Amino acid sequence: MATLPELLTRRANIHPSRTALQGPESAFSYAQMMHAAGALADQLTRLGVRRVGLCGDNSAAWILADLACLMADVVCVPVPVFFSRSQTEHLTERAGLDCLLSAASPNGGEHIGYGVWLKHLPVSAAGAWMPEQTAKITFTSGSTGNPKGVCLSVAQMTATTLALQERLEGVELERHLCILPLATLLENIAGVYLPLLMGSTVIVAPLHDLGMTGSSGLDIERLVQGINKHQPQSLILVPELAMALVAAAEQQHLQSDSFRFLAVGGGRVSWDLLARGRVAGLPLYEGYGLSECSSVVALNVPGAEREGSVGKPLSHVRVRVDERGHILVGGNTHLGYLGDEPAGDEWLDTGDLGARDPEGFLSVSGRAKNLLITSFGRNISPEWLESELIQALGARQAVVFGDGDPRPSALVVVLDGRSPEALRSQLDLLNDTLPDYARLSGVYIRRQPLSQAEGYVTANGRPVRQQIQADLPTLLAGGFPVFMNLSVSKSDFSHTPGGSFMAFFDRLQSETAQARAHVTGAPVIEAIREGRFDLTGYTWFLTQAYHHVKHTVPLMMACGGRLPERLEFVRKALVEYIEEEYGHHEWILNDLAACGEDKEAIRHGAPDTSIELMVAYLYDRINRGNPAAFFGMVQVLEGTSIELATPLGEAIQKQLGLPDEAFSYLYSHGALDQEHFEFFRNLMNEITDADDQQAIIDSARMVYRLYGDMLHSIPLIPVPANRKEQRHEAA
Repeated sequence: MATLPELLTRRANIHPSRTALQGPESAFSYAQMMHAAGALADQLTRLGVRRVGLCGDNSAAWILADLACLMADVVCVPVPVFFSRSQTEHLTERAGLDCLLSAASPNGGEHIGYGVWLKHLPVSAAGAWMPEQTAKITFTSGSTGNPKGVCLSVAQMTATTLALQERLEGVELERHLCILPLATLLENIAGVYLPLLMGSTVIVAPLHDLGMTGSSGLDIERLVQGINKHQPQSLILVPELAMALVAAAEQQHLQSDSFRFLAVGGGRVSWDLLARGRVAGLPLYEGYGLSECSSVVALNVPGAEREGSVGKPLSHVRVRVDERGHILVGGNTHLGYLGDEPAGDEWLDTGDLGARDPEGFLSVSGRAKNLLITSFGRNISPEWLESELIQALGARQAVVFGDGDPRPSALVVVLDGRSPEALRSQLDLLNDTLPDYARLSGVYIRRQPLSQAEGYVTANGRPVRQQIQADLPTLLAGGFPVFMNLSVSKSDFSHTPGGSFMAFFDRLQSETAQARAHVTGAPVIEAIREGRFDLTGYTWFLTQAYHHVKHTVPLMMACGGRLPERLEFVRKALVEYIEEEYGHHEWILNDLAACGEDKEAIRHGAPDTSIELMVAYLYDRINRGNPAAFFGMVQVLEGTSIELATPLGEAIQKQLGLPDEAFSYLYSHGALDQEHFEFFRNLMNEITDADDQQAIIDSARMVYRLYGDMLHSIPLIPVPANRKEQRHEAA
């Protein structure tokens, strides 16, 4: 079988002047590409290079350097741009790299031609053992912090590429746009080698120009602009990108006329999403693969697809499902892992569960083990993150979840009474040490341990994940959440995009964090914890709660009546909200009556100025501005209630000795709003219009300000004089 360099040389001889690589500022014809790659290969041979790390952003120079390594028989180790510093150091040492190749000029590097720079590395101990035929080592993100290297030969990568070309016979593809990092094996093989063998043009651009940051960052507006500009006929997508592009196409922001084949892989994707995409003009086809099999194993294509499947296996591999339901692959599996002697097994156990139908279509139902796969296709071991959480927080227990979500979340048992804000600072420090794809988006703090009697842990304390997952909504309702700010710092990436890279809910959390501090920093919270809170303060708070909660349903109705047709899905959600919220203001009056107050006098009384302004502001925004602004209030009130209601309610009841009948509002909202907030999170992530998003953010900031003013105005028992003197001395 001819190798990739030989096949590409043949293609260059057939179409020497056809454009092979198109970058932002330069282009290479097929003849020019092969000449440049050959010249770079000669340089690598002259310099005696054996193993190189290929670094940097997507560019034509990256591809030329990769092809040069193939031609010079140099082991190429792509370095993912999203790896943490410790992961990159591990990769460099483990692979025993001689030098680094990059499209950017490094300190101490030399230019070897065609935009490629080479930097020699200090002589170190010999790298880990690798199989003799190794041509490329692809480091997966790793289920733990340290990634592992999958060793592949030229023959294996060639076989996958030819099998893909065979499967796509009849699909004419002339322009492919790389939107995943080129260091990702899927994009490397199916997004570069395959289009080049098909005689297509591979379009490359800096990832930040396409709205991509790290492994899991996305500015959908910038991505759509880039796709509309380049008009590609094919793309390779992970599920998160597929969801974003389907939403953009449905809102007619994405021009879909040029598309002929959009491959989706790297994680589970629903058939409903694929069907929605087809209706919106996106020819989405799901596939399946893994690095250990040189990427793609199975693929749906036009004329040969099956709902609920990942397609038929490609011709270069054999696939079977054993009696345990494990998917096994044979025929084109990796040479071995870097540093490990090859197992020599005929069949590779993928660790996935699945089935094959009578016609040979393969379906994948889940993981055989506990590995989580994010919607960006990143593998995460929950056990690894759980150990990090327990160590960082001094937690009693931790359970990480979020399979199929953009980022993981966790349920953590903390028994020492630390506040959410105190835990947040520790969680921020932990997130800073994690690879970006493993950073936690939310942590739910639970005060009661998970017990064996409830079926949540084994006799030796290990979590019973199936039972925990089944009861997760109830477990989360019993805790309170700390949502993390996952913005990317300049120290992490040198080219942070100007727009938002995260899901809108996460962006909403991030951009209102400063305003939220006005609520969480209200003196009443510390006063309750110190026992300086009496019945006067509690009834004053309930009175203000009544005067804004009585407007919740009318505000929802006003919002629903003003929403445009494009937000019909939001109007439907409001119907569910109204059914849940109707009558809650009467609960508060009953609580006040249980405290000895005249509820009819309160019903006809006036609120504090802050609440009067808050309600008036919301009606004004709905009627004169963007009605989506209503959800800024939902962000504030439901988020605040689940973070503060239950723990503070318990403290107030203990201090004041009031009956349960006086806490129906606080206790119900600590649990009820947990479910509401998860519903709210999903709803917000479906809102993609920039004006709608900004209206919600601006409204949330204003409501945090006014609601915080109310909390700051609650009458409190003064700090004792001796306490003031002690604080002064301490200062």
